[in-house]
Amino acid sequence: MLVRELEKIYQTLYSHYDDLKWWPAASIFEVIVGAILTQNTAWTNVEKAMERFEGNLSPSRILNLPIDELQEIIRPAGFYRQKSQYLKAVTEWFMGYDGDIDLIKNYSLQDIRAELLKVRGVGNETADSILLYAFDLPSFVVDAYTMRLFRRYPIDAGKTYLEVKTFCEEALPRDAKVYNHFHALIVHNGKEHCKKKMACSGCPLEEFCQKLP
Repeated sequence: MLVRELEKIYQTLYSHYDDLKWWPAASIFEVIVGAILTQNTAWTNVEKAMERFEGNLSPSRILNLPIDELQEIIRPAGFYRQKSQYLKAVTEWFMGYDGDIDLIKNYSLQDIRAELLKVRGVGNETADSILLYAFDLPSFVVDAYTMRLFRRYPIDAGKTYLEVKTFCEEALPRDAKVYNHFHALIVHNGKEHCKKKMACSGCPLEEFCQKLP
């Protein structure tokens, strides 16, 4: 039953919003940087920080920039002191594979995810965002919008990040494109309707959702 409900949510949102072309970026490395910068801030602030690289965003530049200069560039994204350290750490990890995606994909998703989680500043959501959006690997991303929607609908997918992630990956086709679309749809609908203060009028899920607090 829950599997069918999850599929209903996906199909309803997709029929309403279509393909949102989520996370467009000039390069795979830009996605990785964005996954770090978006921690605990709005994407509009990430965009402001990205603009301050002035089109010159590369692993070598991140690694060679003095830390104070990198902090100044990414200041609009907030928590810039921590994030500057995180950016250098994840870039060092990425360049440990010479920035070669094919080389990274020679390893299992589980092994790469485990490696990423050992990188300073990379938690579950950031790791899954990199795996899904940068490397096009089927690793479902769970965020606050997902947890809120499942609680209100409700979908009893679990209480923790890993419980919800596992539920979604078992219920949905093992397909990076589906995971990409679904996460994008949940976030977009969360910003439009399923906000902290519900704005249910016009929500494509209004007919089915129980609107629990």
